[in-house]
Amino acid sequence: MRVLVTGAAGSIGQVLTVGLADRGHEVVGLDRVPRPDAADVPWHVADCADPDAVHAVFEEQPIDAVVHAAGLPDEASLPDSLTSHVITTAALLDAAVTHDVRRFVYAGSNHAVGRTPRAEAPMLATDARPRPDTFYGVAKVAAEALLSLYVDRHGIDAISCRIGSFHLRPESVRQLATWLSPDDCVRMVDACLTAPAPGFAVLYGVSGNTRGWWDLEPGRALGYEPLDDAEEFAGTIAESAADQAESAHVGGPFAGEEFYRPALDLLGP
Repeated sequence: MRVLVTGAAGSIGQVLTVGLADRGHEVVGLDRVPRPDAADVPWHVADCADPDAVHAVFEEQPIDAVVHAAGLPDEASLPDSLTSHVITTAALLDAAVTHDVRRFVYAGSNHAVGRTPRAEAPMLATDARPRPDTFYGVAKVAAEALLSLYVDRHGIDAISCRIGSFHLRPESVRQLATWLSPDDCVRMVDACLTAPAPGFAVLYGVSGNTRGWWDLEPGRALGYEPLDDAEEFAGTIAESAADQAESAHVGGPFAGEEFYRPALDLLGP
């Protein structure tokens, strides 16, 4: 399968570029920056928020599937968040429909449900109502809604992977529950690319963590069987005064008051 990976120079994108190629996919990279030296794949430099540039990428070679991992990884103003996560998704979906690309895998986020209190959801299902914790989370919810619309309108298959904490290894007590290992990330996306006729689906992008908070069955139904467990690193994680607050809500520190701000206050003069 020829797979266009957006955000291919990012931390997740670089892992997927190598990992998907190792699993037999032909990867095409897309990012706003030039190809890293370690990336030995065809590469396009373009902004996913520019629909003309996106269409030009699709026209240069056949594409079988899109893995959309581009976007601001942190909190921003609401307009910037919507541009980064929703407008880019719209541009890619329009190009996919025009060029008959039938499979779309989206790097969603646990912050789409980040304001869910842990006490209310000891094991959170994918059909829980959206409760974003930030404007970043709002944009991830909106992007999922856009995917659902295009599935219904155009009959494509689209899966949102609500990624937890993507690191080489967990770095806090909270991440012993929310960690997604690089190897499991590749397994997850490969399963999403190859699952037969998923329609619109959501799964939680985490490893098989002993302390996990999220229902893994929707991922297993698509063929994603996580093999790693953050518990392997539990002995290396020191407890912190912030642990209790970070575990109060699904989104951890992103649900805290430090992120309370007007939607437009980051725009500047």
